[in-house]
Amino acid sequence: MNGHPPILQEPPLPNEIIDPSARPVLWARFREAWLSNPKADLLSGLVVALALIPEAISFSIIAGVDPKVGLYASFSIAIIISMVGGRAGMISAATGAMALVIVPLVQDYGVEYLFAATVLAGSLQVLFGYLRVGNLMRFIPRTVMLGFVNALAILIFLAQIPHIILKDGNKDELPLNLAFIAAGLAIIYCVPRLTKIVPSPLLAISGLAAGAIYFDWSLPTVGDMGELPNALPGFALPEIPYTWETLSIIFPFSLTLAFVGLLESLLTAQLLDDMTDTNSDKNQESRGQGIGNVFTGFFGGMAGCAMIGQSMINHRSGGRTRLSTLASGVFLLVLIMALGDFVAQIPMAALVAVMIMVAISTFNWKSIMPKTTQSMPKSETAVMAGTVIVVVVTHNLAYGVAAGVLLSAVFFVRKVSHVMSVTSVLDPDNHERLYAVSGQLFFASTNDLVHSFDYDAVKVKRVEIDCSEARIWDTSAVVALNAVVAKFAERGIDAHLIGMNRHAADLHKRTSTLVSTDH
Repeated sequence: MNGHPPILQEPPLPNEIIDPSARPVLWARFREAWLSNPKADLLSGLVVALALIPEAISFSIIAGVDPKVGLYASFSIAIIISMVGGRAGMISAATGAMALVIVPLVQDYGVEYLFAATVLAGSLQVLFGYLRVGNLMRFIPRTVMLGFVNALAILIFLAQIPHIILKDGNKDELPLNLAFIAAGLAIIYCVPRLTKIVPSPLLAISGLAAGAIYFDWSLPTVGDMGELPNALPGFALPEIPYTWETLSIIFPFSLTLAFVGLLESLLTAQLLDDMTDTNSDKNQESRGQGIGNVFTGFFGGMAGCAMIGQSMINHRSGGRTRLSTLASGVFLLVLIMALGDFVAQIPMAALVAVMIMVAISTFNWKSIMPKTTQSMPKSETAVMAGTVIVVVVTHNLAYGVAAGVLLSAVFFVRKVSHVMSVTSVLDPDNHERLYAVSGQLFFASTNDLVHSFDYDAVKVKRVEIDCSEARIWDTSAVVALNAVVAKFAERGIDAHLIGMNRHAADLHKRTSTLVSTDH
């Protein structure tokens, strides 16, 4: 020990930590996720940002909060989800489905409770992501997905009707408003036939806005929807009492927000997966949505989730990578902060034309064609129609999907319960009858099973019931089989169950002594 301080070895530089052989792979992944389509992504992000402004303001009004709350949520969630989400090119922001959930909370307790509920909802979504709830997506049938998409297209169109007929505006402006919408649709659908350098929705919005401003035409504008913010949000804890009573107030709303937001986000991700023939990590998407909501709750925003309308705009405008999602959030921030005065003058008719295009392109027209409906089983058509009806009536996508899944389950159980048969063969040498049971034995098929045996017609003293071709699913099936044995015993006939596989025999052994066979 010479009194000098020990010489500490310097930590390796960041470049030395990463295996050099991995750098090309990491760079290739980064380019693919962010920089493989930069021009189209930036332009599509701008189109989405313009479409987000009136939507965010409208949803804020629905929720009963200042328009700034929806706008803050929209740009913050979009920016965050671009980095931590599981689906590239998907747009997340404040949505109508989430706004409807929080209306009672805001009315009864105020906006600070909304911020707290948003943070808690995001935390729950992060937890659901780690619990791999996204894997449950495989239990949503294709017909429910079709109903979800078609219902959302209808809701998008219905939301534009007040802006088309000027329900709350000057009726003298109606002819000009309709002309602007028609011109916007013409630009959107005709320009791609000539060039695809610039997204046609962007040309429609900018062209109609320039015309309205130059000729000083009087039309409803984005500014009429609500005041745009002029300052960035700051970090702040929700000003609420941190007590168990507060938790009991916000938890039901947070749980509903978490489920509704997660369901809508995962369904939108699945739709984009199908459209792009790619696969996304649904559990990562759940965690990403949660992180976005936690962040926005601390910065004065309302809860949000994936927006299928804006995601479709992004897809149709050429947005494919995470850069398009990031661009939508950044452009939204720039538009409302630096170009708010210009954005406020954009006629709503231009944005209505874009949303009508989204509704038309979102709806699956093949699903209602006579050739399709005639070839589909009636039960599947009923599931699709039921999903659409519930969503349109309730304006809640979660209710519609839940109803569709429930209908699918009922039809499936009904179909499977009839796939069961009992045949019999008489063996005169051994003075016994052999019954062969095949199919699925569970709660829905047990009644048919019990009544499939000709008890009074049997003249032998012994019967065997072969279950080798049957699948025993639950204790209801065990009760039914024991009931069959009991009915033969009442007639002095010795009945035996044979041929059960190990699973069925184990289930029968464990449960037959615990369930009643009295009839």
